[in-house]
Amino acid sequence: MRTLTVIEFLTLDGVMQGLGSPDEDRDGGFEHGGWGGPYFDERQAAAAVEGLASTTAYLFGRRTYEKMIGFWPSQPDDNPMAAHLNATPKYVATGTLTDLTWNNARVLDGATGPAVRALKAGGDGTIAVLGSGVLVQDLIAEDLVDGYRLFLHPLLLGTGKRLFRGMATPRRLRLVDCTPTSTGVVMLSYDLLR
Repeated sequence: MRTLTVIEFLTLDGVMQGLGSPDEDRDGGFEHGGWGGPYFDERQAAAAVEGLASTTAYLFGRRTYEKMIGFWPSQPDDNPMAAHLNATPKYVATGTLTDLTWNNARVLDGATGPAVRALKAGGDGTIAVLGSGVLVQDLIAEDLVDGYRLFLHPLLLGTGKRLFRGMATPRRLRLVDCTPTSTGVVMLSYDLLR
């Protein structure tokens, strides 16, 4: 059975919105897009590549899929992240997209909860969820998340979409790893206690 891991880049106050570029996600008048750039270092890159070995599928929300398809399919295969993303099965939770053009991408079939349960039961390794804030909220509510890999940045934004929002019940976690980077980012790995 597969596990489902949420991988997110966050500020210290929990903001996950607009990591990569100024215009990535301006919902709610968000003005701080691109905040993650100054913090990227070799240790983060190495951690991303290390995680590829166990990842057998990716799960995206529609907006994250649309952002990713604008970049990754055109990257060369000598980039290990591009080679893995382009070759690995990808599932998209969407009610609006029907024709996915990225290699090995398909629309998640049916309601999110049952469809993700079937994905988890249908293989080995890890299903990695990148970004996809709305989808992650659904996965948390359905108790489908098995672990979190969080890149916690030494930055307070005070505004923006947060990873952890209202939850009906508390979730207990077990710390698996905690590694700092040269830029002050703390890479945290947690598994859910069941």
